[in-house]
Amino acid sequence: MPTLPAELASILLAFCPLFSGRVWKCAHVLFIGAILAPGKRTVSSALRVMGLGDERHFQNYHRVLNRAFWSCRRAGLILLRMLLDAFAPRGPLVLGLDDTIERRWGGKIQARGIYRDPVRSSDSHFVKTSGLRWLSLMLLADIPWAGRVWALPFLTVLAPSERYWQQHGRKPKLLTDWGRQLLLQVQHWFPTRTLVVVADGAFASLQLLSDWALRRRPITCITRLRLDARLFRPAPPRKKGAMGRPRLVGSRLPSLQQILTRRDTVWLPLKVQNWYGEAQRLVEVASGTAIWYHTGLPPVPIRWVLVRDPKGKFETRALLCTQLDQDPTQILQWFLWRWQVEVTFQEVRVHLGVETQRQWSHLAIARTTPVLLGLFSIVTLLAHRLARAGELPIRQAAWYRKTQPTFSDAIALIREQLWHPSNFFTSHLDHHVIKIPRLLLSGLCHAACYAA
Repeated sequence: MPTLPAELASILLAFCPLFSGRVWKCAHVLFIGAILAPGKRTVSSALRVMGLGDERHFQNYHRVLNRAFWSCRRAGLILLRMLLDAFAPRGPLVLGLDDTIERRWGGKIQARGIYRDPVRSSDSHFVKTSGLRWLSLMLLADIPWAGRVWALPFLTVLAPSERYWQQHGRKPKLLTDWGRQLLLQVQHWFPTRTLVVVADGAFASLQLLSDWALRRRPITCITRLRLDARLFRPAPPRKKGAMGRPRLVGSRLPSLQQILTRRDTVWLPLKVQNWYGEAQRLVEVASGTAIWYHTGLPPVPIRWVLVRDPKGKFETRALLCTQLDQDPTQILQWFLWRWQVEVTFQEVRVHLGVETQRQWSHLAIARTTPVLLGLFSIVTLLAHRLARAGELPIRQAAWYRKTQPTFSDAIALIREQLWHPSNFFTSHLDHHVIKIPRLLLSGLCHAACYAA
């Protein structure tokens, strides 16, 4: 049965306190089996790839997910601590927050809902899909051997559909409510670190932003902003002896749509690195401060940033940041990191088998996808241990040149370590040995390590 070398085993052993002794033996097998197994990430496929296809007590491995007592939240804390030690020991914690749909069908899946499929839909074509909605919080950190920022999941929760809450006779819990809880949990874990959360326009909620901005330890938030948002000046000082309630905002400011078309708007040229796959891109930015306010909701002080392309190849975008003195260049750079969240969602679908698991138990469903997303970060940590002495090996060919390693190279390196002959007990008898040509062995190892 494949096992991790001693230099890598300590990363998985960090999760050992979460389980009892008997459960940990099964969980350890499932961890390694999920890394090695190609295609579906079911318990059966993990057991087969670990050489346990004849295991009579296979139900014990299923019980790790659907019955055993352990906490995904505590596992997220352990994983985040290791990620911070490796990739972000100091400075602000830059976190990406986003949701994704796991396509699932079946009447026994209680939390399933009908959602808009973001991959198959477009502005003119709407496609619905049946599935589970997950909200994931990821650490956005620079990976030294990858040469760019990766989004590393560590805390993922299931956000059930509105129908689920109605069937249970409870008020629906919005996606913004889940996001608030996740961020406050991280702030509770690391009260001395500054939190910067980067999210899409779905989290540009005045109720949510005011809660994060007005706390004793504020959370800096960067999201998209509507061009027609209602912006105001700060409220003027209250006169002595004035009657009535104090004013919340001052006079109305021009909307961002109006600022975009005004001739006196000052646009500053800016060269941005890693612009959605491009090495460098020249853009123009304009920035200012305002109070974002809507009747009945709390006002939120923001710094807005307009980004446009001098060549007109993409539409102008508006961003907001709840930290008024933040540099617009840094705001834009942080927001561009958000794209790595989408990359991670795609990588876990291709290489870690998200959407291929087949659990029906509510507890098993709530655990399996967060574990597979967390496995992305664990594989990154394992590859980081091996890459300390040098660069990470990159799969190359005469017709394909790749300058930076990707997650496929990272997981292939870990699989190569697991499949290494030194991790197996072999017989010394001559009639047990089969000679394989070196070229054939190399091809088989390559196919096993890079299998999706």
